[in-house]
Amino acid sequence: MSRHTVFLVDDHPVLLRGLADLVAMETDFSVAGSTTRSVDAFAMIDRLKPDMAVLDINMPDVSGLAILRRIRAADLPVRVVFLTAMITPSQAAEALAHGIWGILLKEAAPDMLIDCLRGVAAGRRWFADDVAAKLGNLPIPAVPAGLAGLTRREREIAGLACSGLSNKLIARELGAGEGTVKIHLHNIFQKLRVNNRTALAALYYQRGDGESPAGT
Repeated sequence: MSRHTVFLVDDHPVLLRGLADLVAMETDFSVAGSTTRSVDAFAMIDRLKPDMAVLDINMPDVSGLAILRRIRAADLPVRVVFLTAMITPSQAAEALAHGIWGILLKEAAPDMLIDCLRGVAAGRRWFADDVAAKLGNLPIPAVPAGLAGLTRREREIAGLACSGLSNKLIARELGAGEGTVKIHLHNIFQKLRVNNRTALAALYYQRGDGESPAGT
């Protein structure tokens, strides 16, 4: 059985050791590395190239969201999961806009982290029920006609954008030019009366056009 490599980031050493032990006990996972210093996390992830990274969103030096943004900007093939004590609706919306794969609260980690990682490894977005409740209540701007007003190609591009893909990767995925993708995104923003990917992701997931937020 091939092992999926996982990188762990948390500023609490005892919790970090516990997470590492939890992951290492499973035959289908191995710990690629870990750190309590989020300021070092991106460089270590870039060097080690793990399959997945588990990050605390609320860190004292560099936030999990900042690390996620850098991972996406660098187009690293790392699936990021947030394991956090709390997350606000605005943080959840930004995480969705930057392609987060899973969100789990720390109190549920002993029972659900491995299920979450297995779901993500299988290519599924994974959000615990308590987090999904937050995602279902994200504040979004009023729109005259929902996502049904988009063309099929626009809906496809919106979905890829909300999965965290850059314009360059969307173009590669669709076999189109990057300029074409930019024009489509401009039209999507105009139709939905949003002005950034964070707002688009909030709208996309709340209206049920993305993958179901519940873990399966």
